[in-house]
Amino acid sequence: MRGGLPSSSLSALRGPAVRRLLTLRQEQRLATRHVRLMAQSLEVTERTVWRWLAAAERDEAAAAEPGARAQSKDRFSVTPEVRRLLALWKGNVAAVHRELAARAARGEGDPPPSIPTLHRAIRRDLTPGERAGLASGERAARKHDVFLARPRPWRNQVWETDHVQVPVLVDVDGKARRPWITWFTDCATNAITGVAITPGHPSRESVLAALRSAVLRDDPYGPFGGVPEKVRVDRGKDFLSRTVTAAFDLLDVTVEDLPAYTPHLKGTVEGLNRAVESMFLAALPGYARQPRPGKRSSRPKDEVLLGFEDFTTQLLAWTLWWNTEHRPAPLRGKTPLQAWQDDPTPLRDVPAADLWTFTLEDAGTRTLTTRGIRFRKRDYVGPWMTGQAGIQVRIRFMPHHDHRIEVYHAATGRYLGPADLADQATDEQISAVRRARSARARRLKKDLEASQRERYAAVNQPEAPQRLATLTTAQAEAELAQTADADLAQLAMPDLIPHAAPPTDWRTPASLAALTTPGPPVRYPYGRDGASAPDGRDGRAAPPTTDEDGDAS
Repeated sequence: MRGGLPSSSLSALRGPAVRRLLTLRQEQRLATRHVRLMAQSLEVTERTVWRWLAAAERDEAAAAEPGARAQSKDRFSVTPEVRRLLALWKGNVAAVHRELAARAARGEGDPPPSIPTLHRAIRRDLTPGERAGLASGERAARKHDVFLARPRPWRNQVWETDHVQVPVLVDVDGKARRPWITWFTDCATNAITGVAITPGHPSRESVLAALRSAVLRDDPYGPFGGVPEKVRVDRGKDFLSRTVTAAFDLLDVTVEDLPAYTPHLKGTVEGLNRAVESMFLAALPGYARQPRPGKRSSRPKDEVLLGFEDFTTQLLAWTLWWNTEHRPAPLRGKTPLQAWQDDPTPLRDVPAADLWTFTLEDAGTRTLTTRGIRFRKRDYVGPWMTGQAGIQVRIRFMPHHDHRIEVYHAATGRYLGPADLADQATDEQISAVRRARSARARRLKKDLEASQRERYAAVNQPEAPQRLATLTTAQAEAELAQTADADLAQLAMPDLIPHAAPPTDWRTPASLAALTTPGPPVRYPYGRDGASAPDGRDGRAAPPTTDEDGDAS
């Protein structure tokens, strides 16, 4: 802005001013003072005004856009090939010019214009969004788009939901982790209706927990809640899982699956994701995006991280502040609570017991036995099972909460009670197993990295890559022999060497006798009295003899 007026306003005044001066010249009433006053009002030099006036005398069309470069047939324009090269070189105009010059030197095209001319053509023929997209991709181009705002609906007409990983390190069982937040927000009032915090990566269990807290209006969840008419999701596999979809169907909620990479279509929850970082998370200890001194951003060694419980407490307190005290700009001075209470739209509630049932995953029917209920190769028991063995029950459970299941009567659907895992391991045993698994994983990773680590010699001219790990002939033969022995041991089969032949007095099937080899001579007792039987020449039992009448002797 210059002289109290923006540059765009001054540019708009140039055309009428030049046409006025042109009229005065044609009427021979133009004086130098007219040009001087016009130059002062447009904040340009007198020479510039005289040049605009001369161009308008040659071509009256030039008076519409004073200062614009004259159109010509030979003016360079951006071609599809230039666009492809801009995308290839990430918007680097100098690299595009070098590429065009190299092609022209090889006779593959016309010589390119100068770099300033190429810059002007790109600025003239391509929009800022196209230039940003060719340089950095679609996400950068989207920042230059214009988006329409949806009409503000009534409460519980549309909710939006999303996962967001907080950029804050939190102490979770002695390890620094970045928790995830799953929440639902009402598009009409900007209220956070439900929230769930997960120490690790979220799942469908996180969505169901946040959905329960969003629908229930009893303490400590209210007064926001009820069943919405529609929920917008962005193709997340957790939000479109079978369990979550079934819960929405039972609640008669329409799920609007938005296209991928379209955050502007659910701007309410995306704005909340940005707001929670700048308004709350940035002030917490362990904030991962905090500017650090030095070349490498590292966390201070003496920084004390929040525990997961403390982080959850502070996040829920901020959520309460957002709903009751914060005044978002779209609400025009109202808090989300005031906007919610001023909306007369009736709410549709669901009893807590029914909601709990709707948000559990169905595992089918089982038979209650004297050992309890068999589910996933484990037994679950409950005190209410006494005298109930033999009935058919239906199992529902919360995903990943495999320590307990909820049991319903298969025929009537009546809730029978919970069942806990029988012979559940203690916390110490579970911790020991996890430590053992982690140690095994670290050993395996170390072994794999050692086996795949190869080093090559550095080169300063084109040549084939050269490995640096050198072995002697003895070392190579020893390692190959060890590998061959291990491979043979793995390939060994129990029936590689046939078994010895059984005694002749055994009744051996012909199919098995063909798989055996003759064995060494073995003496077998004759009868049960311990006397030895006479042997033939081959060491086997002698065949029975016959007398003259043909009777065996």
